[in-house]
Amino acid sequence: MTATWIRWHVRAPRATVYRLLLDAESVRHWVGPDGMTSRVHEFDPTEGGVFRITFTADESTGTGDTYHGRFARLIPDEQVVGVIQVETDDPAATGKQTITYVLGDAGGGTDVVAMHEGLPDAITPEDNELGWRISLGKLAAIAEAAR
Repeated sequence: MTATWIRWHVRAPRATVYRLLLDAESVRHWVGPDGMTSRVHEFDPTEGGVFRITFTADESTGTGDTYHGRFARLIPDEQVVGVIQVETDDPAATGKQTITYVLGDAGGGTDVVAMHEGLPDAITPEDNELGWRISLGKLAAIAEAAR
């Protein structure tokens, strides 16, 4: 099992960051790499609640990915844990993955530690880390604008 983790500092309170992790409209804007549009089909931000999201390339290539999951653990202003699975027939891209966000006070803002466990063989840890950096950068920009 491959895992990646990344730490990102956000100049906004933990409550703001936590809210953005669980707000479907915000998620639509910050989740996913540059050059792709996110569409949130379903999103129930409660412990045990389910979600389904699709990324589609902004170009006319028609490429994209859809994944679904559930919120396994929610600790207000501290932690969000989701269990996801990509909807694909490619065995190298399947399997249960766990995404954990841990929020902590730091430097007048929030440190976000994002852990991605169970990374499928089809995704390299380097590409996964790049995707996380892009997404967390977008999350930070939204949070910092909202404070």
